[in-house]
Amino acid sequence: MAELMGSTAPVSGSIDRSERPGRVGLLLVLAGLLVGAAIGLSFVANEQAQSLIVWLLALLAMAGVFFLFALAIGAIQLSGQGARDDITKAIVDAAPEATVVVEEGGRLIYANEAYLRIAGGDNFSNLRSVERIFVGSPEVSEAVYRLAQGAREGRSHTEEIRMSPPPSGTAEREFAWFRISVRALSRPRRPAALWTVSDITHERERQENVFQELQHAIDYLDHAPAGFLSIDPAGSIVYMNATLASWLGYDLATVGPGGPHLSEIAPGADVLTSAAGLPGEVRTDRFDLDLRRRNGHSLPARLYHRVAFGKDGKPGSSRTFVINRSAGAEFDEPQRAAEVRLARFLNNSPIAIATLDRTGRIARANASFARLFGAMPRQAIEVGATETGPDPSMGETVTERDRAVLEGALAKAASGLGDVQPIEVALQGAGNRSARVWLTPAGGESATDQSLDEADRERVILYALDTTAQRQLEQQVAQTQKMDTVGQLAGGIAHDFNNVLQAIIGYSDLLLASHKPTDPAFQDIMQIKQNANRAAGLVRQLLAFSRRQTLRPEVMNVGESLSELTLLLKRLLGERVDLELKHGRDIWPVKADVNQFEQVIVNLVVNARDAMPNGGRLLVRTANVPSQSEAEARGGAPAGDHVLIEVLDTGEGIPPELMEKIFEPFFTTKDIGKGTGLGLSTVFGIVKQSGGTIDVQSTVGEGTAFRIYLPRHEPAEEPAPEPVAIPSPPAKLAPPAKSAETGAAETASTDTAEALPPPVPKEVRKPSADHTGQGIILLVEDEDPVRAVNSRALSARGYTVLEAASGAEALRIVEDGAQQIDLVVSDVVMPEMDGPTLLREIRKHQPGLKVIFVSGYAEDAFRKNLPEGEAFNFLAKPFSLKQLVETVKKTMSA
Repeated sequence: MAELMGSTAPVSGSIDRSERPGRVGLLLVLAGLLVGAAIGLSFVANEQAQSLIVWLLALLAMAGVFFLFALAIGAIQLSGQGARDDITKAIVDAAPEATVVVEEGGRLIYANEAYLRIAGGDNFSNLRSVERIFVGSPEVSEAVYRLAQGAREGRSHTEEIRMSPPPSGTAEREFAWFRISVRALSRPRRPAALWTVSDITHERERQENVFQELQHAIDYLDHAPAGFLSIDPAGSIVYMNATLASWLGYDLATVGPGGPHLSEIAPGADVLTSAAGLPGEVRTDRFDLDLRRRNGHSLPARLYHRVAFGKDGKPGSSRTFVINRSAGAEFDEPQRAAEVRLARFLNNSPIAIATLDRTGRIARANASFARLFGAMPRQAIEVGATETGPDPSMGETVTERDRAVLEGALAKAASGLGDVQPIEVALQGAGNRSARVWLTPAGGESATDQSLDEADRERVILYALDTTAQRQLEQQVAQTQKMDTVGQLAGGIAHDFNNVLQAIIGYSDLLLASHKPTDPAFQDIMQIKQNANRAAGLVRQLLAFSRRQTLRPEVMNVGESLSELTLLLKRLLGERVDLELKHGRDIWPVKADVNQFEQVIVNLVVNARDAMPNGGRLLVRTANVPSQSEAEARGGAPAGDHVLIEVLDTGEGIPPELMEKIFEPFFTTKDIGKGTGLGLSTVFGIVKQSGGTIDVQSTVGEGTAFRIYLPRHEPAEEPAPEPVAIPSPPAKLAPPAKSAETGAAETASTDTAEALPPPVPKEVRKPSADHTGQGIILLVEDEDPVRAVNSRALSARGYTVLEAASGAEALRIVEDGAQQIDLVVSDVVMPEMDGPTLLREIRKHQPGLKVIFVSGYAEDAFRKNLPEGEAFNFLAKPFSLKQLVETVKKTMSA
């Protein structure tokens, strides 16, 4: 505060009128009372006056004693200068900061010596307030106004202002910096504000000096003959000096947050951010790689990359020193040029290359090696620097299963054998990554060429290729081939089995027609038919897995279908599992088979129930998923508009090792006889055949989420007419169950099947009362029992039936023309001539002949073999005789 001492008027001490002054009025009243008492006593007799005087003196004596005691204990203090000079006031009076106290209304009640010097006054009559001292530029006036406003509102506020010239009470200078603060004081009667003024000119000058020195240091660093940059763990460039920016062709103002990323200036150099270190380690690595200029050209450079790791092992921002190694940058010697070419060749190679010692420790490695294995040797760059830990070992980068194979190949290469066969190893970390590794002796080094330690440090050269994508593709191809093979096998078995079931169901219907419900054999026949229907359900599951089942797609509302299933789902889940349905708003329509869609939901819900043996919560949610590109697809959602049906449970989850097998047919962890393993494979086949996608995400101990994406149905302007077909009645399928430990869907045992009523198609819920008719029907079927039972059923309804055991025989009957055929009921898959071929030949003779195809395969499987627009009806095997005669009656009368 030396500047404050330059006041124009000598001032010493402080001025204070905060103490309350004595009141003359009270003194006059007291004097008047005493005079009045004396006058009053003059009118009283002497004897009485003496008594009153004694009592008055005694009263005054008692008051004096009480006053002395109160003064002794501090209850009463004498006013005056001595009482005001306490330690607190002495500190404020001697403070270097100018301090003034202002009461409400602007009345100054206290100012210390420093404030008197800066204000240039010596008493309250000529003392100016802060608002009157600091006036000048608009910036100063605005700051003082904000301070005054804070004082009026009773809050604290601080401002720093620059005055040019400073107040007259300070030393002669061109300008000065002041810090002015104001805060409210708590007073019982009148509120006041404490103003503090500090001269911070020297502090500002020191800050400016430090800033200038920092600017000089930055300028030196920016224009150093080498490049420098700092990279954070995410790969963002925190800082880059002007030298490196000019080498790369970037404007220095664009570098920093929001500027170029590491991947833009060093493509494939993610090794700079992937290196791991020990807690507290300061690691320095050297890399020879190519940087990319802004114009796309390469810049060969050597990087000394230093990263400090925290106590938790997390890396901080790097300090990276960059040396330009392009031709002409330093000196163009042939040896240096050859070194640069070799370094660029090794580091830009897509093959991972490294040198190892005989124990597998990594001595040197290129960038591809670091990207593949995630390990780099620790290098001590500075003179006298020591390594904080040993070099990483190759054994640490591969799984424990493959370490023995790697160690064996390493021992052979270290011993000098050059015919070591490549090995396949699985790598540590997520993603199931794998690599093919070649190990060869380093060769050419001996103790005479270099030190023995250096020779032992690089005994083996390793070459490796990332085979993760190749292995995954091979697994996908193998899985696809296996699934196709199983699907073809399942489809063939299902076709042959359907013919057997067709005969059993047909003859059961004939026997039921000839027996009354009161007949003892009636119940036995019903059991035969019910078990045949269950077998038909298994066949349909096989066809669903092989995507050859019959689907009757129709435009449907997902929310309405789920709402209709609510009661059934609650009954399946029981009391221990809470069911919640959450529908999105304005759900788009989809086109799918309603019955098969309901079967999918039932399978998934029962899966969830069995995954929550102790109870839990099941959420079935629907939502619209708008169109998005493949790059933006999240959570397995495909491109295009889709409707999401999500089934989330809080069960035990699916172990990762079983996740890839849950859709495989016949995969089950249940005991023999308790499941077939067709539950989820059926779901998968139905969804795929409907044009949808299914995605599964599961966490062990937390639950599983099945997400089904069905394409949004866009109604066509002129929808093409579809052939009328009566689907077979779904058998009483057992609800799929899933193992508590795997979550894989199963088909429940037969005793559970009765508890789940099958969804019955609307077409068969209202049977026709009259199934009789007239006409000639050509029945084409290669299976004798099936042909016989169907012929008996049609003949019993009044039709004339012509039988043919093959397509060729049926064609001869048509060509003969002995009888006018009204309808052809033909199987699709037959020897010599299949159904579609037979239809094409029949059209040559009778173009308008009505045709009904029957098959265990889906209609789409053979429709592609027919001419476009060909009209026919379809009946899926196995079917009941009632369905057969209904379909024939409807087709004949159409």
